[in-house]
Amino acid sequence: MAMSLTETLRKIPFGALSALLFVSAGAGCASAPDVSRGVSGADIVPVSAVEWGPLNPARGDASPRAGTLWGDRTSAGESGFLVQFKEGFSSPPHIHNVTYRGVVIKGVIHNDDPGAADMWLPAGSFWTQPAGEAHVTSAGDAFNMAYVEIDDGPYLVKPADESFDSGERPVNLDHTNLVWLDASDITWIDRDGGAKISFLWNSPENNGAQGALVKLPAGQAARLRSNQSDLRVVAISGAPEVHLKGKAESAPLAPGSYVGLEANTSDNFACGADADCLFYVRSEGEFEIVSTKS
Repeated sequence: MAMSLTETLRKIPFGALSALLFVSAGAGCASAPDVSRGVSGADIVPVSAVEWGPLNPARGDASPRAGTLWGDRTSAGESGFLVQFKEGFSSPPHIHNVTYRGVVIKGVIHNDDPGAADMWLPAGSFWTQPAGEAHVTSAGDAFNMAYVEIDDGPYLVKPADESFDSGERPVNLDHTNLVWLDASDITWIDRDGGAKISFLWNSPENNGAQGALVKLPAGQAARLRSNQSDLRVVAISGAPEVHLKGKAESAPLAPGSYVGLEANTSDNFACGADADCLFYVRSEGEFEIVSTKS
């Protein structure tokens, strides 16, 4: 029953944030920064190394700031990037040429039809914005940041009077309404580690790209592995770290940090003792979550 619920979220656009974000073909910092690479083929982009630039250079200082984690949002193809909003930010009504998905990392975000009452989404919440649908995006805290991804670029902002119906409908999913599954529901989660997963869009049953949140309990550690495709992992909350094969020390993953894992490789993620850790994971089909806590 829980699986069928997540199926209904299959086509959610990703990113209220994107409402704010306008990228022109010449926008700076649109491609991924230099990364740390392990022997396993994993890439790490700590949030401290992200290169920031205006999401919409035409708006200057009024634009949200954007920083690429993977891909290039100004070109064709998939990409994932961070967006920062100042306190009190509110965009004019606009549309995007592509559908996007977003996960709130810090602060609170509102993304809805122009004139809709504020519905603030806190950290760990998920929303989507269909291509062509007029909307506004606002930010309510002193510091606001979200992860946004698209399935095909470039990512553009256009006037609301160019709106069109793509056939998709937006989703705003507060973190308190997520459906969590564990090892009793899914065979590819190890029973020993207490990890849980909440599917956000698509599902493993469809064998295509999918997005999910993975929760690792405080003080636990787990190995993530996919035999089918690369994994793209973004730290959302908590104080996790990753230990890449071939590296002497673990690397801390502050919220907004990224780890890219190649297919048929695995690396160890550990969660600090003070709070659970939350990750967004993009994959193609199933991936393993195996406890490594001794």
